[in-house]
Amino acid sequence: MDTNLALILVLTPLLGFLVNVFFGKSLGKTVSGAIGTIAVAISFVVSVLLFNQITSTGKGIEVTLFDWIQISNLKINLGFLLDQLSVLWLLFVTGIGSLIHLYSISYMHDDENMHKFFAYLNLFVFFMITLVIGSNLLVLFIGWEGVGLCSYLLIGFWHKNQDYNDAAKKAFIMNRIGDLGLLIGMFIIGSMFSTLDYATLKTAIAGASNLNLPLLSLAALCLFIGACGKSAQIPLYTWLPDAMAGPTPVSALIHAATMVTAGIFMVTRLNFVFDLATDVQSVIAIIGAITSLVAATIGLVQTDIKKVLAYSTVSQLGLMFLALGFGAYEVAVFHVITHAFFKACLFLGSGSVIHGLHGEQDMRNMGGLRKAMPITFWTMLISSLAISGVPFFSGFFSKDEILLTAFHHSIPLYVVGSIASIMTAFYMFRLMFLTFFKEFRGTEEQKHHLHESGSLITIPLIILAILATFGGLISLPGNSWLNEYLAPLFTKVAGEEHHLGTTEYTLMGVAVLGGLLGILIAYVKYFKQDNVPESNENITGLSKVLYNKYYVDEIYDAVFVAPVNSLSKFFRDYIETGLSAAVFGLGKIANEIAFQGKKLQTGSIGLYLFVFVLGLCAIVSYIFLAQ
Repeated sequence: MDTNLALILVLTPLLGFLVNVFFGKSLGKTVSGAIGTIAVAISFVVSVLLFNQITSTGKGIEVTLFDWIQISNLKINLGFLLDQLSVLWLLFVTGIGSLIHLYSISYMHDDENMHKFFAYLNLFVFFMITLVIGSNLLVLFIGWEGVGLCSYLLIGFWHKNQDYNDAAKKAFIMNRIGDLGLLIGMFIIGSMFSTLDYATLKTAIAGASNLNLPLLSLAALCLFIGACGKSAQIPLYTWLPDAMAGPTPVSALIHAATMVTAGIFMVTRLNFVFDLATDVQSVIAIIGAITSLVAATIGLVQTDIKKVLAYSTVSQLGLMFLALGFGAYEVAVFHVITHAFFKACLFLGSGSVIHGLHGEQDMRNMGGLRKAMPITFWTMLISSLAISGVPFFSGFFSKDEILLTAFHHSIPLYVVGSIASIMTAFYMFRLMFLTFFKEFRGTEEQKHHLHESGSLITIPLIILAILATFGGLISLPGNSWLNEYLAPLFTKVAGEEHHLGTTEYTLMGVAVLGGLLGILIAYVKYFKQDNVPESNENITGLSKVLYNKYYVDEIYDAVFVAPVNSLSKFFRDYIETGLSAAVFGLGKIANEIAFQGKKLQTGSIGLYLFVFVLGLCAIVSYIFLAQ
């Protein structure tokens, strides 16, 4: 029974992909959209059944399909591990995935390749499920590479625009850099313990008497590099904002709830490895804090509504890694869940705005949409309050736990995280005021066609807004259902060392005041003063540096891309040309020898017989003379 459920869970989205790839165009847009949505919805129902089973029994489910690879003493099975962590991830991957599929039926209805879009979405969900439920690192790696492939297909879905193709290639290549680190980490662990299976690996590490900690720390560092690529941490973060080139449902699916959380999932799954690599944990916390602050500062001045949300995602991922670096895995998972709710709602809400404005993404050309799009406005407002940490929305609880954990481990990193959180509140309400308040700044034609999106778009927004409001109840201070649920996976429950005392309430108050301060500054600047950002040509000073994202892309182009291109050009123009000349030269020599040799072939049989006799006489003479 467990095996059948696991197979239905995994294979249903794959079946949806196959049906849409081969028959989607002939079935029509509505049918192909329905097939894709139902496929993921079935996986969600199975996830709920598995969640209920694990919650009631308190035990995970292991499913081994077959022996896969055996090399010397290294044995790898193709199997699934359905425990508290994987099933929790499945719930929001398939649940939010179902809502995004439903949303896409309306959003992508005018696209001629809608069946392909749903096929790619289904394939993405299939690989994400594989990543999450794999029982060992190699199965995880299949899903890991699969979601990278699907992100390439989805980001570059509108491939007639070359900029979108470049964004897709950038995401794919930058993720390959991180994936090399993941592979090296897997090789090190495989060589150390002769296994890649999570359960066996955990037992082996726990029972090891003379563990090689430096080598294990190196493996953990390499694994973290892989996580940096997939979860967009410094220095491998620049692909994610450019990935906004894809359709908005792609942004919501990949960059809110699924692919970018893969790095957090992997580190949490291997918590028993990272707990022993304390130096690497410090690196993770520092990188997370820096990423959170840098991305937040860039988000302060962006004018593309999706770019603001993209840098917000990078910043929030940085906070999650800050928690991971302190060993607060439950806290990081908590923020992953709440972030999935409010960020998916924000991305889909921005898609509703873009849909209503016929493709307009620049907030300078928006404004006054509150009355024309009330459902979109209220759902985005709720999600903005949640991400800003306003009591008592979901983000308030999860972000507060991260900052509380940081305070107890590192005051400087706590300060960095707090500043990033204040900036988050500012740029999110900057987005709200520029988009929904004051007078409309677009064209008259856009104003004439302003309307609320259809029910297939607004229903997912309402559901996600409700989750963004009440999602924090799963882990209340001093009474955390989530911590108890995940407790079997960890040696120590993070946060148990703090109790709610004066310090904790003070920090909570500081976090709330910080968020409200950010909202207030945005209110004064963009509502009271009606300040609209200047055109790109008029931006100067620090704002220009931030608007151009610290010129990191330009630095990468100068340091890495240009030298590689120059080296490639050198090999193309000189080395390859020389090799080609040498190869063709040998061919010319052979051709010339053949040309001269063919002159001997006159076609005269008499001459051939004469030469034959001469040769025979020469052979006979040699034989007699040699004796």
